[in-house]
Amino acid sequence: MGLFDPATTPAVSDQPAVAPLGIPGDVPLPLYTPPKKLTPRARVGGGLRGTDGSDPVIVALVPDHVGLTVKKAPVLNWFLSKSTTYPLKFTLVDIRTVTPVHEGFIPTPDHQGVQSINLHDWGLALEPDVQYRWYISAIRDPDSPSKDIVAGGVIERCELSTCLVEMEVDLTCDRQSVLRNALRGFWYDAMACLCDLIDSNPSDQILRRQRASLLNQIGLHGVADWDLRSIQAPVR
Repeated sequence: MGLFDPATTPAVSDQPAVAPLGIPGDVPLPLYTPPKKLTPRARVGGGLRGTDGSDPVIVALVPDHVGLTVKKAPVLNWFLSKSTTYPLKFTLVDIRTVTPVHEGFIPTPDHQGVQSINLHDWGLALEPDVQYRWYISAIRDPDSPSKDIVAGGVIERCELSTCLVEMEVDLTCDRQSVLRNALRGFWYDAMACLCDLIDSNPSDQILRRQRASLLNQIGLHGVADWDLRSIQAPVR
């Protein structure tokens, strides 16, 4: 697979869509506070324009900078615009090396919506204070990697003692931890927990609006709009 360098690959951002449903003022919306040290252009892909074609669109649910996690084996979330028969490949790269830490095929989802990769399931663990690039690739032509549909982001694990003492990360997963971890800059932990809560409560409108709010804050307006529309016909 030809790897894309987030430093040189433009991130496509779709225009804000008009939400079909309003957000009541009493709904507690998460506020994401990016880390002080930002690395711009860290996201590969990111737009939902052009979804009328036969090819799916893949979007990594990540900010366009290095996102933080406290977990050794975090969950990575991504969006698939439509079901596909293309093989899907997951790649994890330690930026200090050329050879991927992991590269292999993953099950192709049979439905559109938010998907996840749990690094624990693959026996993978992140070292602290190391940046990793990750990619989801749809293989359109096995003989031509340049035709792959690719999306991804960059993740860094915070040392547990630093996270707990200096940044006060919340190690639980509930509605309040989503708010706290988003505010404290732990994007991956807040998003993974929120997606897990939605899996358990697919018709919960508040959770959907909270995820849409987070996605809008990082410029993923098309996926946020899909989430809001899904409130009326719940899908993951």
